Amino acid sequence: MVSQPQQPPTALVDLPNPLIPGFNPDPSCVLVDGTYYTVTSSFEYLPALPVYRSTDFVTWEHIGNVAPREEQVQLSEAPANAGVWAPTIRYHEGLFHVIVTVTASPRGCVVFTAADPTGPWSEGISLDGILGIDPDLAWDEHGTAYVTFSGLHLDGVQVVSNRGILQAKVDLTSGKVLEEPRELWSGTGLVAPEAPHVYRRDGQWYLLIAEGGTGYGHAVSIARGPSIEGPFEGAPHNPILSASGTDRAVQCTGHADLVRGPNGGDLLVLLGTRTAGRTSPLGRETYVTTVEWADGWPHVAPVPHNPRTEPLDEYFAFTDPTALADPGWLSVRRAPESVASPEKLPGRLTLRAESGGIGAFHPDFVGRRQRHVTSVVETRIAPADGRGGLGIRLEEESTIALVAERTPAGNKVRVTARAALPTLVSTWSTEVAGDEVVLRISTEAPSPGRAPWLPSGDTVRLDVVDAAGAETRLAEFDGRFWSVETSVPFTGRITGMFAEEGSVHFADFRYHGEAGT
Repeated sequence: MVSQPQQPPTALVDLPNPLIPGFNPDPSCVLVDGTYYTVTSSFEYLPALPVYRSTDFVTWEHIGNVAPREEQVQLSEAPANAGVWAPTIRYHEGLFHVIVTVTASPRGCVVFTAADPTGPWSEGISLDGILGIDPDLAWDEHGTAYVTFSGLHLDGVQVVSNRGILQAKVDLTSGKVLEEPRELWSGTGLVAPEAPHVYRRDGQWYLLIAEGGTGYGHAVSIARGPSIEGPFEGAPHNPILSASGTDRAVQCTGHADLVRGPNGGDLLVLLGTRTAGRTSPLGRETYVTTVEWADGWPHVAPVPHNPRTEPLDEYFAFTDPTALADPGWLSVRRAPESVASPEKLPGRLTLRAESGGIGAFHPDFVGRRQRHVTSVVETRIAPADGRGGLGIRLEEESTIALVAERTPAGNKVRVTARAALPTLVSTWSTEVAGDEVVLRISTEAPSPGRAPWLPSGDTVRLDVVDAAGAETRLAEFDGRFWSVETSVPFTGRITGMFAEEGSVHFADFRYHGEAGT
């Protein structure tokens, strides 16, 4: 239940935007005992469903993940951009609940529960009969549980039918759907009504949805009615939020959730994208904007771009055997600890090529979200008897990589820079003396003086540093083709380490994100 604001809304100037940067789409947020918890989508990556915590809506800590194990979500055959879609987090009678659809998986619509959002979470119970995506979970005045969802019925990733916004009573203990899903209000007629959330306030029920598709036509609309079951009447000023047709710095704004802010006013958390040039390399991120109420309807402020003014530096030395315990590590369709081991060579993280390199369906890859347009990522690698390196992954066919391997003579390391797109691969190579090298991938936002109508993206640079500190630049190119507009619609850049032949050993991993980007 969202209460009537008693104080002025939180000023947008006080809130960073993006709120949670990098690949963090489809946010849902709940306030419990003065603390905020937000979950976002994770698609084909494990651990799934990151959980973020804040007490002031400014500083957010990644405290864990709802589904760290593959058996909880069964992603082994889910294609890129399928998998764990659009969760909702809610709190009821002492338990946190996260409901989500896992597409292209036997799990379907799943509800996970935990007494503590840091975990552990339950194995999850599947709700048979919820054939759709973007489920919301709410309880009426009598404690009856309702799932409201988009009736986009998929067979794997193929569309079977789309019935708009649907709702049904459910039994969360047995996993049974207690009635045939009914049709609710499905928006203003824009394409793809989805992402429903229902709330009760001041004797009315409100149904918030997204429509217009998750791209540049994305929008947020709302309706209200006397009961959780409706009937619902749309707001006269729908859509209440959209960046479509504007030149705002934050585009694709939609898929929103409503929560009371720290100052008592309501806030809308939502997804959006920001461009580097004319493309969005970081994917869909979590944003926030303010809400004011008039005549029983919410009026939403446009979403500003207000990046954090401090840089971010992370360093992981693999002399520490717990370095992979940080919840921000990701692997594709497998848990990071099943891909990388800190025990095979003391003081090093070892990746062994078992399924393939960064471009494989099950890559031997461990990485982290890129959260800044201007960034630097480094790792020190000893290729030993193998081949591997440092790379950026968007999906199997859209990768950027620095690949290190020993030369046949054994006294040098050959490093190959590789830029891969569907049907196109370019490479550049060099050789440096020694047993190990530092690989570096840096990205830089376009110059602000560049004409905005010219196609461009961020600049990507691929460098190698030898044992004496000498640097060699292997490649520099426009990163626009590794973005959500041209490569993947739903996820974003993940940067990390991989093996593609034999065993390779990594000494450390360093990330720097530039302030204001």
